[in-house]
Amino acid sequence: MREFERRLSPTMRQNHVAGDKVFVDYSGKKLPIVDPATGEVRHAEIFVAVLGASNLTYAEATWTQTLPDWIEAHVRMFRFFGGVPRLVVPDNLKSGVHKAAFYDPELNRSYGKLAAHYDVGILPTRSRKPRDKSKVEVGVRFAQFYILGRLRNRTFFSLAEANAAIAGVVERMNAAPLRRLGISRRELFETVERPTLAALPAEDYVFAQWQFARVGLDYHIEVEGFFYSVPFGLIGEQVDVRLTQRTLEAFHKGERVAAHSRRYGGQAHGTKPEHMPASHRHYASWSPERFRSWAASFGPNTEMLIGAILASRRHPEQGYRTCIGVLRHMRGLSKERVEAASAKALAIRAFSYKGVVSLLDARASPEPASPERPAITHRNIRGPGYFH
Repeated sequence: MREFERRLSPTMRQNHVAGDKVFVDYSGKKLPIVDPATGEVRHAEIFVAVLGASNLTYAEATWTQTLPDWIEAHVRMFRFFGGVPRLVVPDNLKSGVHKAAFYDPELNRSYGKLAAHYDVGILPTRSRKPRDKSKVEVGVRFAQFYILGRLRNRTFFSLAEANAAIAGVVERMNAAPLRRLGISRRELFETVERPTLAALPAEDYVFAQWQFARVGLDYHIEVEGFFYSVPFGLIGEQVDVRLTQRTLEAFHKGERVAAHSRRYGGQAHGTKPEHMPASHRHYASWSPERFRSWAASFGPNTEMLIGAILASRRHPEQGYRTCIGVLRHMRGLSKERVEAASAKALAIRAFSYKGVVSLLDARASPEPASPERPAITHRNIRGPGYFH
């Protein structure tokens, strides 16, 4: 046994300075939550954080260990502590650490943005070295025993209900006296660690996902089935896309070039006029109301004719070019002539460009002859004495 003990690697006792580190990890055991509508049981993860000096513990349930839940759990953790320690020590969870390495671990971009927002350092533990975060390992085991043990006979029907119960148990745990010190975690935190924590920023960090997108020929980028415009000069370029629940931002070479409200329904395309070329802006300004207003300047018959042209197409946009051609052809003509031609076009249902233009170009037709007197033409004029 003595020979075996000599072969064991030595351990280093770690001294934890107040306000220096918080250790974070997910518990290996999960909390069952029942869907009240279907009766389906879904298991929630348990996020645990332990401050180094005071052992003050924070815990909550999240549905997954994915990046959104991981980031938002940190935001609520900092809010629970009421301050920010100097370092956060996570495990090499993929949600937080993109690539584990001893010398230079690569953090997930969103996790790095969280750290920058709270001005906190991220110090991932060495891979497969649980002693690096023994504080949270002990905290996790204690949380499993203390929290899950007290909630084992309760049935939860929502994540919010489970978290309310966890918060009550965690507060009870933090208020219990520590065996060796004789004071509670909460008392130790208030007297020793809270004064050393950095102040929280004015606003909570808003979780954002980052991804790449290529600008198409229509100067739009596609994100989750919806299209968002960027300046047309970036056609063919790659942009960085930052996504939150409410907003989408596009960056090119570190500079923000577009910002949109996040789309979850409705029209697939979201286009801003300032992103369009001048010719496209002119075309985009076309609308049925604009054409009717233009036609109304000539008179009611012309307005009715333009409305009829648009209505005769399956989609109003298919009649825009016809309306533009007709209205441009009416320039320079008298309102009386335009109104007369429009009335005739409505009567004979001439709703094509060529049909309306031919009526506009035609000379004024003679009035129809009355039944008592035949119309005068070159064929029935008999001589100079006929009019007498």
